[in-house]
Amino acid sequence: MKKTKYPNVYQDDKGNFFYQIFLGRDISGKQKFKKGRKDEKGRPFTSARLAYIEAIRLKNEYLEENGSVVYRMTYRSFMTNKFIPKYSGDVEESTFSTHKKAFEYAISKLGDKLLEDITVMDCEEYRTWLLTESGFSKSYCSMVYIAFRQSLDYAVTLGILKNNVSMQTKSISKGKSVVKYWNKDQFEAVLSKIYVNDYYEHFCFILIWLYFMTGVRVSEGLALRWADIDLKNSRMRVHHTLDFKNKSNYTIKPYTKTSSGKRMISLDNDTVDYLREWQRIQLNHGVKNFVMSYDDTPMVRSTISRIIKKYAKLAEVPQIEAKGLRHSHVSYLINEFNADVLTVSRRLGHSSPDITLKHYSHLWRRNDDMLAEMMTGNIKFKFSEEKKINFNGNQFIMNDCLPNVCQNQ
Repeated sequence: MKKTKYPNVYQDDKGNFFYQIFLGRDISGKQKFKKGRKDEKGRPFTSARLAYIEAIRLKNEYLEENGSVVYRMTYRSFMTNKFIPKYSGDVEESTFSTHKKAFEYAISKLGDKLLEDITVMDCEEYRTWLLTESGFSKSYCSMVYIAFRQSLDYAVTLGILKNNVSMQTKSISKGKSVVKYWNKDQFEAVLSKIYVNDYYEHFCFILIWLYFMTGVRVSEGLALRWADIDLKNSRMRVHHTLDFKNKSNYTIKPYTKTSSGKRMISLDNDTVDYLREWQRIQLNHGVKNFVMSYDDTPMVRSTISRIIKKYAKLAEVPQIEAKGLRHSHVSYLINEFNADVLTVSRRLGHSSPDITLKHYSHLWRRNDDMLAEMMTGNIKFKFSEEKKINFNGNQFIMNDCLPNVCQNQ
């Protein structure tokens, strides 16, 4: 037999999973073990995880019978001592920071309840609060409720709960997310308001231009260094993302959001010229490392949105978020150059064109104008000069005349 990643769960030579748990000692001091290959309903384990869940259930059952109940804990205690430490170790620090607040909402509502006392009604009331009183967007409510469900799932995994009662309530859909973006004319209007003879405004120009013309994700752009820019061959390497806490505490991660995100992007000649000039200006200010920087340290993410909104207001164009420039890039490629979905997908770093279509399909025109032109006059025929069929079934149509809504009045 061989061990699995789950404690007390093994796999035999035939690939079957089983558990073997220690249940203490009897009166004579002899050790007591229990071994099993099936769950409480007599079904063989199809995975190590299922065997582990059954082992935990039996262990708790034994402890309960012997007056050693260990699982009667409040939701707050469970989250603080079990789930949150486990979750923080499983995910990226940036992901944990995003979800930490979601856990706090659930604790504030259900923290004093014992885990096993949480009911479907409690879950439904929490769900209703999120959708009606919290003031959160629907997509954020969805994320918060998913996090709550995950916490109860983990309690089931540990054998503390037999089932996740929150699964008996409806999930919260994210709703349709509408991302505002700029078209070419609006982008040009913004650029016309930038005074590049000022060092900081020149920095603002490079920031807006590069995001619009390359479509990189916000964190990918913040992580760009001059070592990633090949001005000679007009290429930009996107292989990193930025995990930013403050100007002196940040991490350049050696990967992107997805494995497909690592890519090379071809740069147009205008972008190459602007970057070459910006690099020269940066060097005059002692900046040698980061592309989107005026002081050679990474930029604060929120600064991008503030810069965009200031120039949007000045140019009297729609206010957009930083990610709206990625959307703007896609719109630009499609509407100006009729770019195909595969090319756009690769440029954006998507794992497949399906992902691109899921988020940006509305930007593609139907491209059927030419078809409509060709269809015009293509069908050749002549109407009959005499009546050849008598229709007797419809009592509302009179012979030799068109339908008349005023007839019989």
